[in-house]
Amino acid sequence: MAETTRQVPVDLQASAPEVPIGLSRAGVTGVQKAVRIGRGAQEKLIAATIDCTVDLDPLQKGVHMSRFPELFEEAIEGVVADDAFLIEDLAEHVATRIVERQHAVVAEVQIRARYPYQRTTPVSGLSTQEMVTLIGIAAASRTSVRRIVGVEAIGINACPCAQGLVRDKASERLLEAGFGEHDVERILQLVPIATHNQRGQGTLLVGTSRSVNAERLVELVEASMSSPIYELLKRPDELFVVEHAHLQPRFVEDSVRVALKSLLDDLPDLDDADFVLSRQLNFETIHAHEVVAERYGTVGELRAELAGGAHGPLRHSELRDWLRG
Repeated sequence: MAETTRQVPVDLQASAPEVPIGLSRAGVTGVQKAVRIGRGAQEKLIAATIDCTVDLDPLQKGVHMSRFPELFEEAIEGVVADDAFLIEDLAEHVATRIVERQHAVVAEVQIRARYPYQRTTPVSGLSTQEMVTLIGIAAASRTSVRRIVGVEAIGINACPCAQGLVRDKASERLLEAGFGEHDVERILQLVPIATHNQRGQGTLLVGTSRSVNAERLVELVEASMSSPIYELLKRPDELFVVEHAHLQPRFVEDSVRVALKSLLDDLPDLDDADFVLSRQLNFETIHAHEVVAERYGTVGELRAELAGGAHGPLRHSELRDWLRG
């Protein structure tokens, strides 16, 4: 019988590619894991989606994709053992482990988890559970790491433009009906003016080494819209939400600016070099499209604008540039 020679598997990923061009990202997306978020009595087991990529050298054909799930398991177990359950801690832990095991220069990790958030309704005071999205992002190299904590929450925006049109038409009709101008003005101040509403999705990200309370970020996002919304609403609560929204009409642009200003006021200790991003997506009701607004940059860039010291073309630092330092 002829003796067979066992072939040693070739590490194709480590071989040279046909086209020697480096890649900005290569990795896996949409990995589903159950993770524990919170601390102590507030700990919750929730579902998370993990995306992880590394940079790829021009002389390396690929990354070891099959190793990513194994590394996720190791990193999650390590975080649990260390009693660090914040989503940004987990993203940082995974990123640093990937850099080490994949021999990458930089690894980026993004984790999104649906988180049950307890609130009470505004009038009836009933307990209700709302689902928000927690976001943890980290970029790690062999020598440093930067991370982002963020949230995504739902609210309602009432359109100021349509409300202005309705107000003008209502004023015209009241004057034609014989009401005096002073009475018309008083009526329009007392009665919420109709407009079309948009369910809005607000996102707020903060890049800093300081501790940031994600639930506080949820509150800031919801307050940037015309009104929060609630899964459970009794009739008095429903009246409150509708009236509150129509008394505080906002465009998507307003929500982004209010969220950023509120964040800077709420966290005055943020460094000028820290990063923030606010995004508002409104789902239209009288159009077949959606509307969106976004602003990102360093805290210093935003503070300069708010102080009136920014002139000429304004710099908006990008998220990925900030992560890479």
